[in-house]
Amino acid sequence: MEKEQMIKTIQNVLSKEQILPDEAMAKHTSFRVGGKAKLMLTPTIEQMPSLIRLLHKEGIGYLVKGNGSNLLVGDEGIDGVVIELSTKAANITCAHIDDKIVLNVQAGCLLSKIANRALEESAKGFEFAAGIPGTFGGAVVMNAGAYGGEIKDVLKTAKILTKEGEVLELTAKELELSYRHSIVPEREYIVLGGTLVLDKGNPSNIKERMEELKVQRTTKQPLEYPSAGSTFKRPEGYFAGKLIEDAGLKGYTIGGAQVSQKHSGFVINTGDATAQDILELIQTVQAKVKEQFGVELEPEVKIVGTFRK
Repeated sequence: MEKEQMIKTIQNVLSKEQILPDEAMAKHTSFRVGGKAKLMLTPTIEQMPSLIRLLHKEGIGYLVKGNGSNLLVGDEGIDGVVIELSTKAANITCAHIDDKIVLNVQAGCLLSKIANRALEESAKGFEFAAGIPGTFGGAVVMNAGAYGGEIKDVLKTAKILTKEGEVLELTAKELELSYRHSIVPEREYIVLGGTLVLDKGNPSNIKERMEELKVQRTTKQPLEYPSAGSTFKRPEGYFAGKLIEDAGLKGYTIGGAQVSQKHSGFVINTGDATAQDILELIQTVQAKVKEQFGVELEPEVKIVGTFRK
């Protein structure tokens, strides 16, 4: 379907202001690279079922993203529709039930915002996620975790949208959450939101733990450079960063992409990297680690779009 016809069709559900033609994805990913998407859509959660039903009916493919903190988009962009669930889909409501604090969160809400709201409500158990640069939806998709905590530890239920536009409510168990895994991608579900159940805690202890983790992140991770966080999943029995360092790749550079000097588990954009630089560096690291240690490194980063050869 031609772009103009696609826009006209989508305007049956979204306003003109919610449809962004030829949007540069470099503005919407934490790597700060990536070409244009044919269309980027910014629906509310309430509009999502109608939008997905429409796209499904018209045979229009789409990619759903949060704030792009785990996404590498090719320099030639995405010849299709990108749905961004972020600021227009970021509400939080809270209830105190018995000795628990229940947070109802929309998919586009940043994990840092949720952690701060939990602190305001004297709710403990979400401190681990305060520095993860992603949205709630993405965190559920990959069961995000850090410093001994994971989403599955605090998630009660998630509101899920099927590709046919049906809304389901699934428990954490039904989502089959495990290390960086859920059934969401394989079943082509979309996370619309969910319910977190946290224990009451001492606000000063919660704040102290958040500050402690912040210090650990800033001293050990290259937060001063654009990246997508940990580039690779942890291989069973190993640590990705140590394997990469032991392979002699700390500081290894291709174009403007570099294996961080601060933490070898991070591939960073030193300022002028292309998506192709980053992809080639990821592939080089995989090949050298496999060659030296026989270990397959699986990217934690989702790689999409068209890359320059």
